[in-house]
Amino acid sequence: MNRPALPVAAQPETDHAWMPSSPCSEGCVPRDPDTVRRVVVAARIILALFAFALLPVLILVGVVSPPARRGVTRFGSRMLLFAVGIRLAVDDLRSDREKSRTEAGALVVAGHVSWTDVLVLTALRPATFVARGDLIDWPVLGLLARSMKVLPIHRRNLRSLPDTVHQVAERLRGGGTVVVFPEGTTWCGRAYGSFRPAMFQAAVDTETWVQPLRVRYVDAERNLTTSTCFVGEETIGTSIGRILRLKGVVAHVQLAAPEPPGSDRKDLARRCEISVRADGTHDPVMHTVVRVDARRITEIPVDL
Repeated sequence: MNRPALPVAAQPETDHAWMPSSPCSEGCVPRDPDTVRRVVVAARIILALFAFALLPVLILVGVVSPPARRGVTRFGSRMLLFAVGIRLAVDDLRSDREKSRTEAGALVVAGHVSWTDVLVLTALRPATFVARGDLIDWPVLGLLARSMKVLPIHRRNLRSLPDTVHQVAERLRGGGTVVVFPEGTTWCGRAYGSFRPAMFQAAVDTETWVQPLRVRYVDAERNLTTSTCFVGEETIGTSIGRILRLKGVVAHVQLAAPEPPGSDRKDLARRCEISVRADGTHDPVMHTVVRVDARRITEIPVDL
């Protein structure tokens, strides 16, 4: 009996000219990162299994007591982050007035490095995620995705894109928070892609403020690391196994000032991209990619 292949990251799909793609590959991953001892890896695996065993209980608590859902979801995500050995550090750069603009719901946008981004952002603020359509079929993470009721996006099928944008808009109108990764695929963290404007239309239509986030993974010496990236032909199993062995990884999240929706999704995407890239983490040696500064963004004009 043939077994289905495990999903891989950022597979080069060329069904149409606008399919998001990334030049990042396994070559972006450091070959000799600092790792923990086997006994620590074993402990992490046990804790992760325990966290997944608790998942149905956490879901039930959220159903019985909707007010407790956010706290329960955040707790579960932080437990899983701890289980895979990633600590969370948050730097909120917003004023009190800026924070109030997204309290009732927001479109949250960030660069995309790894499947761990979902855990990081859920540990920060539970939300609905727009994710690749096949995520719900993944082993292990698929269960988590289904419990979080992700909105699938099938980028191979351009005709389905307006419907996804509509679903995002409906969540925003209801006061929900929706997270999207406008690059459309994962990058290594030292290089990045441009923000596609399609999903920003939901914020424009609903007059919802957009919250840009900067997510960086650093090692024990607080240097930017690509060790958590999920790119190229690597399977999810290989990625999980590698991350479980990493030592001293910290997910550093910065919350920038929210952006008003305005009336033009392309302009909104441009403003958010400038905000997300303001930390200047791009390494021009890694790949030839989009360059961003405070005055302009040079990009291939793609209206998606």
